[in-house]
Amino acid sequence: MTSSEMTVGDLIDVLSACDRDAPVRQAMNPFFPMAHRLAQVVQSVAETGRTVVYLAEGGDETTQLGHLPPEVAVALAWQGPVQAPPRRPRRTAGGT
Repeated sequence: MTSSEMTVGDLIDVLSACDRDAPVRQAMNPFFPMAHRLAQVVQSVAETGRTVVYLAEGGDETTQLGHLPPEVAVALAWQGPVQAPPRRPRRTAGGT
């Protein structure tokens, strides 16, 4: 049986292509996308007996960093690309 869950090995493979000095963030809540600092990695055993690794945010007020950058929300398919509305021609002082 295959699982759709990302494994630690999958995560290591993805992270190995990233800048090792880049800070780690969590993208949370697709309906109100926010960025959070990652504070801990905890390994545990689930009720099924399978090992599970949890990535946890910190517990203080500096953990939530603000809104997720729009390009990240688009890449995660949490938002569609947004384009500015088309510009209308300006009216002249005479009202035409």
